[in-house]
Amino acid sequence: MQTTDDQELEVWIDQGLCTGDGICAQYAPEVFELDVDGLAYVKDEDDELVQEPGAAVRVPLTILRDVVDSAQECPGDCIHVRRASDTVEIYGPDAESA
Repeated sequence: MQTTDDQELEVWIDQGLCTGDGICAQYAPEVFELDVDGLAYVKDEDDELVQEPGAAVRVPLTILRDVVDSAQECPGDCIHVRRASDTVEIYGPDAESA
């Protein structure tokens, strides 16, 4: 899927479903990191973990494919990639099938 500046994407993780495998951090360490609790979290522009439930961060277009691969390979189906403008999920467990 192509995005433009008016269709920024954001990603969030449902820690309740996270299995702690770390696949996301392997694919996109710029966006995902495992914390001391063994669960994955998203990171903001300052490289800080965002731990509020449901908190989302912007997906840099330069690593969009890595973030999408993370969502598709996640064994816990807990990574959600959505349009920032209307929060419609385009990759992840709640995305509508094309």
